[in-house]
Amino acid sequence: MTKLEIGYLLPSRDQAVGGEHESSRLVGQARRAEASGFDSVWAGDSPVSRPRADSLLLLAAVAQATERVTLGTAVMLPALRHPILLAHQLATLDRLSDGRLIVGMGGGFPSAETRAQFAAIGIAFTGRGSRMEESIHAMRRLWSGDAVSHHGRHFAFDDVRLVPRPSRPGGPPIWLAGSGGPALGRVARLADGWLPYPPTATRYAQEYDVIREGGTATPGRAVTPALYATLCLDDDPQRARQRLRDSIESYYNAPLPLVASIQAMFAGTADEAADWLHGYVGAGARHLVIRLATDDHESDLEEFAARVLPLLRKERSR
Repeated sequence: MTKLEIGYLLPSRDQAVGGEHESSRLVGQARRAEASGFDSVWAGDSPVSRPRADSLLLLAAVAQATERVTLGTAVMLPALRHPILLAHQLATLDRLSDGRLIVGMGGGFPSAETRAQFAAIGIAFTGRGSRMEESIHAMRRLWSGDAVSHHGRHFAFDDVRLVPRPSRPGGPPIWLAGSGGPALGRVARLADGWLPYPPTATRYAQEYDVIREGGTATPGRAVTPALYATLCLDDDPQRARQRLRDSIESYYNAPLPLVASIQAMFAGTADEAADWLHGYVGAGARHLVIRLATDDHESDLEEFAARVLPLLRKERSR
């Protein structure tokens, strides 16, 4: 069995919601996550609909402040960027981190806020899936270091060579979010990893089966099954649920039951949280990206590391 890895999502959006914009605190939180034994550190990305610090600039700072942890975007929308510029940024970040980068990508959840973000940037919301696919194909070619010409539905350019090349041949691994037939088919065809947030482990297992049955179009590419999950820890489960509600409704400006019907979320004790996460591990997940729903990220990071990480690490030795 592939070992279980556990990542931590930097609270860049939570910080922005609270009216704080101290990126140095986020970098410090990344250092604490590395020292506490996490395997990866992640940054969310949304310039307009849920604004926060730019994910790639933040991770560039984290790359210089850490030594071991993998760095990831959870997740960015490549359809909002031109693939030449994005490929250049990602290659440079992969170099800065000595090859520790994972590029988590998504097409964009079909909400009013996401549609408004595309409109603000001047990009059509329809066709965003094919735009993302074309970007992935173009970026992987650009990461070769060779002169590349591309003429597609969304982008066209001739004889473009990018410097520097990424640290790894072929560039950083690309993990795709998504649920449902078209998104799962895209994961099976294109992705190095899958980073979804299905609300139940049963649904996770069903969708992971679809990906495995779909195979991959690239020989030698295996899809890493991951999970993006939101947790609120408290020894009082009722208080944990209320704290989760307060955090989620502030974050999304939507009622908790609606968001929880879409995303993997848990509120309760540390032991219960570990059991809940083990359900997803049993369904196939091998990299957990943890978002903590809290007003005190320093304290709750320490609590998760002290009380939940040891329970999850037991899974590694099974």
